[in-house]
Amino acid sequence: MALDVGAVAPEFTVKDTTGQTVSLAALAGQRVVLYFYPKDDTPGCTKEACGFRDNWDQYLSKGIQVYGVSADNESSHQAFTAKFNLPFPLLADTDGKVAQAYDAWGGGYAKRITYVIGPDGTIEQAFTSVNTSTHADDILASIK
Repeated sequence: MALDVGAVAPEFTVKDTTGQTVSLAALAGQRVVLYFYPKDDTPGCTKEACGFRDNWDQYLSKGIQVYGVSADNESSHQAFTAKFNLPFPLLADTDGKVAQAYDAWGGGYAKRITYVIGPDGTIEQAFTSVNTSTHADDILASIK
């Protein structure tokens, strides 16, 4: 299951790749892609992250913020980011509370679910069936 389109996105506050605090409240007024993935530096997760990296200019041109979320810690995120030159932050949801709030917790890891959160803080889209090779393209194509 995923959260319903039109629902208010749950608030969160966590550390990102560089140790900076990121909260949904601070992102108000912006469109946000919040993608949950199981583990840094694994084949599917790498394909998915590199898809966002390869489309980064298009996301920026549309004013869309992208955040990857997994239960990995900041140092794991730093290594993954450096290895694949990821231009967007990864959120360290080490206790799984963000994934749980977004119905993306698989018991020890985040399930592969992506939400597009509108500038008003509501969920505009939920992607529960993800092709890791085309996911970043699929989201761009779906955003008007």
